[in-house]
Order: sequence, then structure tokens, then C-alpha cells
Amino acid sequence: MAATGRGRSPYGKRPGHLQRICGILVALALAWAGLMTAASAAPGRPLQLVALGDSLTAGYNLPERQAFPAVLEAALRERGRAVTVSNAGVSGDTATGGLARLDWSVPDGTDGVILELGANDMLRGTEPEITRRALEAIISRLKARNIPVLLAGMYASRNLGPDYVKQFDAIYPDLAATYGLVFYPFFLDGVAGEARMTLPDGLHPSAEGVRRIVDRILPSVETFLTRLAR
Repeated sequence: MAATGRGRSPYGKRPGHLQRICGILVALALAWAGLMTAASAAPGRPLQLVALGDSLTAGYNLPERQAFPAVLEAALRERGRAVTVSNAGVSGDTATGGLARLDWSVPDGTDGVILELGANDMLRGTEPEITRRALEAIISRLKARNIPVLLAGMYASRNLGPDYVKQFDAIYPDLAATYGLVFYPFFLDGVAGEARMTLPDGLHPSAEGVRRIVDRILPSVETFLTRLAR
């Protein structure tokens, strides 16, 4: 091997220069490792929920921020849940109406649906079997799209007679058991019949009533979210 010049390395560079190159390479490697770690720790996209319902979901006579979907989303985010809750409530809607608009109310990419329909059927005295068939069709079509459902139940007004009450009240637990759904038995629990929880019409929840609904349904929703994450 030919002799090298005095004070020079065999590679034709000063030793200090080689050390600087090595230092730069180490720094770049560390930086890349940091970026990869940060990327792996970044949260995924928020779960997309749709609240499919009637005026109780839509927020009748309330600002949008005080409607059930917005209040529920805020409560979940306070608990560290990355969730969006879209408002697909239509005032006056029946279970049959919800079925008719299902495909455009629940878009592709939806991770789960909170189904709250049937109150208007009951108020109109619709035959319970009609309500049952419509709700079952909604659940079946969502199941075919691999979209899980949390079913929010409703009770019939007791002045409709024992036969109607028995048939209507059985719809929701029966469907929940048949399809293995997360089930919240009565959407208006703690609100129905409470004057300060409802608007002057005595039917629709006030802002305070919506907050109570959210407080009470929240454990069921969190169970639902846990199921979605599996």
C-alpha cells in the first residue's frame, strides 16, 4: 500500500472529519427513530357514530349544541374518547320514516348507530307490529353493512291500554335479545314526567333534560364503544 501523507488517514480525510460524519449519521438515526415512535403513538381517526332518531335526538326547539348528539359527543370527549356523533334526528319521524331514509342518514364509514325511534309511532297509536318490523329492518340492514347498533328503547303511554302497552314495550327488549345489541331500556329515563326536564309541551327534553339523558345513557354508550374497538 502506498504511503499516505503525514497526519492523514488511509481514507484521505482527517480523523476529525470522519468523526463528524459518524456523529451526523447517529443524529439522523435517532431523529428517525423518534419520528417512528411518534407515528406509532398517534391516535387513529375518531370513531364515527350516527344518532338516528326523531325530535328527541334532533333537539326540538334547542340550539344544535344542546341537542343529544352534541352533548353526548362532548361528554365522551371529556372522558378521553375520540368520537364524533352525527345528528340524524328528524322531528316527527317514525320507525318507518327512519327506515326509508336509512341509507342516506347513515353514510359509509359509520362505525356505529344509536337507534332512537318509535316514540311518534306510539303517540299516533301505530300498531306495534308495524313499528317492530320497521325497527327490525333497520337493524338487519345495518347488520348487513357491518354497522353495530345501540338500541334506545321507549315505553308506551299508560293511557293507551294494557294490551297496547304490553305489545309496544316488548318491542325493544325482544329486538335487543334477538340481535345481541347493547340496549338502553328507556331513552327518556329521568326526564319523562319531570316538568323541569322538559319543554313547556311536556314531551320534549329541555337542555337540562338532554344533559340528564346523556348522563344516564353514557355507561351504555361506553360499553358500546368498547365493543366497537374489539
